[in-house]
Amino acid sequence: MRSVSGIGRVAALGAVIAAIVVVGYVMFGSGGGGYTVTVETQNASQLVAGNLVQVGGTQAGIVKDIRISDAGQAEVEIEVDDLYAPLRKGTRAVIRQASQSGIANRYVDLLLPEGTEQAEIDDGGRILVEETTSPVELDELFNTLDPVARVAVQEFFKGGARQFKGRGEQANRGLQYLNPALSRSSKVFTELSKDEPVLEAFLVESAKLVTTLADRKEDLTDLITNLNTTTRALANEKVALAEVIRRLPGFFRTANTTFVNLRSTLDDVDPLVDASKPVAPRLAQLLDDLRPLARDARPTVRDLSAIVRSPGEDNDLIELNRTFPALARAALDRRRVNGEVRRGSFQETTQALTDSAPIFAATRPYAPDLLGWFDDFSHTGNYDALGGISRTQVYFNFTSPPGNGGLGDLLAGNSNVAINQYRRCPGGAEEIAPDQSNFFAPDERDFDGDGRADCDEADRAVGSGGGFPR
Repeated sequence: MRSVSGIGRVAALGAVIAAIVVVGYVMFGSGGGGYTVTVETQNASQLVAGNLVQVGGTQAGIVKDIRISDAGQAEVEIEVDDLYAPLRKGTRAVIRQASQSGIANRYVDLLLPEGTEQAEIDDGGRILVEETTSPVELDELFNTLDPVARVAVQEFFKGGARQFKGRGEQANRGLQYLNPALSRSSKVFTELSKDEPVLEAFLVESAKLVTTLADRKEDLTDLITNLNTTTRALANEKVALAEVIRRLPGFFRTANTTFVNLRSTLDDVDPLVDASKPVAPRLAQLLDDLRPLARDARPTVRDLSAIVRSPGEDNDLIELNRTFPALARAALDRRRVNGEVRRGSFQETTQALTDSAPIFAATRPYAPDLLGWFDDFSHTGNYDALGGISRTQVYFNFTSPPGNGGLGDLLAGNSNVAINQYRRCPGGAEEIAPDQSNFFAPDERDFDGDGRADCDEADRAVGSGGGFPR
């Protein structure tokens, strides 16, 4: 074999050195023009020089150096490519980790502000600690556990080892069915990572929910206990459940038709909802006022229920309703009685009321006289412990001589009481008022079918019969 000459060895060594320089330049020296920014953070989170700087998942620079400030905080110097330089005020720096399994798999994620109106960060400037976020390390999570919890975690992993011991192949075959779920989960987490503020808000609210649930753990215990009892009761009725499930398809088909028809109904209800919005706030006060009524109405509703439906025969409204068809036939249907076709009782009653209308029209003006006559049957005095008493009494003394208001005056025509008067006008029991306000005019006395009284003012119950206006 020929030995390599000294010139060849020098050339090979130079090529290796040149390759190292090129690789070093590519890895550490291609940051993008020398624009650097110092990121202040409470914890460097195992960053090392050479870690990537990313913007929206794309490489935008590298970590140049890491120092400790006098205040005990980490100062991470990053170099940003020309495509993203210079950064603007409001840029946030988040130290992230690709996974929990690695140590040096950290990177700096820059969240750029929207718009271009913010001021630029000068070369060598700083992103303050208020605008940086460090990840929570797994060790920090474990440090929060007390000794009892740590033992529980250890037992959990030991139990997992015992669970899968000797069953690795079966577990692997079972895990194959997780692939669809995991792939879907990957898409879900991808969508969640696109909107980190919303995800962060969700996690914060979830933490509040968990805290609230922890405060109500006694109620949750009762809930779970009752749910267990309910589930056990349902399991005991599995035959009935199977029958219900068998009937569900037909029910859903019928319900589908109902829901389709409900759409048009909801459109018709929209105007009612819009009109109800102004009064809806006052409805709460109305409902509060109705609570005492609903509470006091319970006995009434209970009694009404007994009236509507009671045990026994012919003693409630439901059984009464069953008699209505026969009543309706008697009231409305035509029927033959003794060979003669007769109308229902309602039609006959309607005809009778129509035929009696002229009679009532003629007697209606005499209603005051009739009521005054009825009043004479009442008492004219007062009541005491012995009953009703009367202070005055009007009577005719048939034995009194003329001049004393007796029968002699009546027969002699000296009395104001007139007899044999059969065509009195309404109100004819009174004397004529001085202004003749209770006196019928001549055109109001004739009865010709238009409802006016057929009367004569000369036939008044009082007066001499003469001197009546015509």
